[in-house]
Parts: sequence; structure tokens; C-alpha cells
Amino acid sequence: MNYMPDFNETSNNVRLFNTIIISLATAIVLFLASCSSTPAQMAAAPPPPSLPVLTVNETSQQTFVDYPASIQGVSDLEIRPQIAGTIDRVLVNEGQKVNKGQLLFQISQLPFRAQLNNAKAALSAAKAAVLNAQLEIDKLTPLVQAKVVSAFQLQTAKTTHQIALANVEQAKAAVNSAQINLNYTQIKAPISGNIGRLPKKQGSLVGPTDAEALTQLSDVHEVHVYFSLAETDFINFNTTYPGNSVADRIKHLPAVSLVLADQTIYPVQGKIDMIDGQFDKTTGAITLRASFANSKGLLRSGNTGKVRLGLTHNNAILVPQSATVEMQDKVFVFSVGKDNKVSKVAISIEGKSGTNYLIKDGLKAGQQIVLSGLDRIQDGQLIQPDKKNDKIAQLISQK
Repeated sequence: MNYMPDFNETSNNVRLFNTIIISLATAIVLFLASCSSTPAQMAAAPPPPSLPVLTVNETSQQTFVDYPASIQGVSDLEIRPQIAGTIDRVLVNEGQKVNKGQLLFQISQLPFRAQLNNAKAALSAAKAAVLNAQLEIDKLTPLVQAKVVSAFQLQTAKTTHQIALANVEQAKAAVNSAQINLNYTQIKAPISGNIGRLPKKQGSLVGPTDAEALTQLSDVHEVHVYFSLAETDFINFNTTYPGNSVADRIKHLPAVSLVLADQTIYPVQGKIDMIDGQFDKTTGAITLRASFANSKGLLRSGNTGKVRLGLTHNNAILVPQSATVEMQDKVFVFSVGKDNKVSKVAISIEGKSGTNYLIKDGLKAGQQIVLSGLDRIQDGQLIQPDKKNDKIAQLISQK
């Protein structure tokens, strides 16, 4: 007896077969689609960016540090009268160059000449008294020897003579004092220099206790420039410059420059010749002095400026400022590894030379850093180093 499938069973088999065929076709289509899209996707991936790199090397570099400074002449003197009197003549002009011993002011001499004449008259009277006492001694001496008068009278005469001699010395001192006061009526320049303001004019009554001086006299053929170093700067200063003592260290200090108020450099270099013996308790700083020749008179007392100290850095690594990124008070560079992947490296800066940073820590000689295009890369990104301009970049970074 033959088996004959019914109509429902046949329909189910047909549907199952169609489902299998459709699934296989879909899988084949998806496989072919994935195979055909892979090359397209790979072709669309961008290549690593080509960026210029710089190989950092050690070099000797000099940096400069500026310190605010005040300028004074070698001598800045107040000219004051040593006697009270009226100014008869003012013999100089404000700002005038004067020489040592030159007459500046003439105070009225009339009262002082009268005092001198009185002192001389008193001296003459004292000398006459000495002669008179000596005559008395000469008269009494033979009388005492003849026992006509007592020895007491002779002794009294000798005492009177001694008193007369003392009066002569006192009168001489009065004459000298009057002569000194008379000389004080002529006020002369104690040094060569430049006259300051002249607040007192002819006819002014002046005296030693006046609050305001007659004028000021400044010797500025050489100027002293004072500046201060903080404690940490002074420690670095002692470490940088050789010497077993302060005096020895001063001898080895290099010349310094003076930056004027208009930011120009004074044409003559100076020399540090003094370091204060102690720190100022108020400011915590120590004062240094540099001396500058001033033969042309370009500098005057009261000028301000900045002393520029040069510091030599041996084995220094320079990095262009444009090759750094600053984030959260830290400075970074992008270092290029052997696999051409970049990594963000924090660096420590100890100084600045032009447009370059001097690196204290974070980089070593021979490392490569990305020179530009820092805004287009991220930490760990693959790049194509462009070394064509490496030598040029090194030359630029060393300027």
C-alpha cells in the first residue's frame, strides 16, 4: 500500500524550503556586502598628520634678570651754613658744574669782622697785662733778696703773671674762633660736582638749624646703582658665581648693564663692587651696589632704572615657547616616541631667553618634540614626523 502525503503536509514543506533558501540568500548578500565595504572603509581612514619635529640638544646659554635700582652720585652733599647771617651774594646758578674750593655763597661779614677786631683787642690787652705782671716781678725780686719786702708779695706777683699768660691764651682762642666764624661767611664747594636747587636767594637770613639746606652738591662723574636681591636669589647668586669669600666673589663677577627708565641700555657697563653685610629685616632682601662711569653726565642722582644681571647656563636645553602648551599653571610639550606616537610631557622652566624656554626638568638631550600644530594632536596620537626642517628649527631655537 503506497503512502500519499496530504495537501497540508506538502504546503508546509514548501514553506520550510523557501525559508531556508531566503535565509541563505540573505547571508550571502550580507557577506558580499561586508567584503565589498571593507576596502572602502580602509581607503577612507585618514593618514597620520605630518608635523614638524625638533630634536632638543644641550647648549650653553645666557639669560638676564632685571632688578629695580636707584642711582646716586659718588657724593651727594647738603650745603648748609655753619653760622647765622644774611646772604650777601649767590655766586652760582642751579645745575652749574663747580670745582672743589669754588665760592658758592657769601654771607655778610660785618658782624664777624667786628667780633674778630674785638677779639684781637682783647688779645693785645692780655699781652699788656703779662708785661705789667712781669715788671712787678722784676721790681720785687731784688727787694725780697734785700729783705725789704716779704717773699709773699713776690709770690703774689708771679701768680698774677701766670694768670695774665692764661688770659693771653684765652684771648688767642677767641681770635681764632672769630677768624673761623669770619671764614664761614664764605661757603665753598667741598667737592667738585653739580649744584642743585637754590631755595635761598640774596638777602635771605640763614642759619645752621634751618630745615632746608642752601643747596645740594652731587659728584656724578661716577654713579652708584643700588639694587636688592631676595634671599633665594642671593643663594642662587652665591651658587652661580665662584669665590671663597664675598671679596673674592666680587672679583669674579661679570660686568652688569643698566636699563634706563625708557628701557634703553646705558652705553657703559658697570661692576658690582659692594654687597651689604646683612639682610634688611623689614624687606628680607640684601643690597648690592654697582658702579658705572658717567663721564658724559648722562646720569644724575635720583635716576631710577634696572640692573641687568647675566646668568650663564651650561648644558641647557632650549625649547621654543611656541612648541609648548600651558594648562592649569603647568607647561607641557608633546614628545615623539620611537613608534611616532606623541605623549604629553610636563616640563619645568628655569628661565627664558628671547622666545625660548630654558628647561630645568622634563626633557633630555636627543628627545624629539612636536614643533607646531599642537592644536591638531592629542596624547597618544600617531603622527608622521617631518624632519626636513629639524636643523633649521634647532638654529631658530638657539637664537
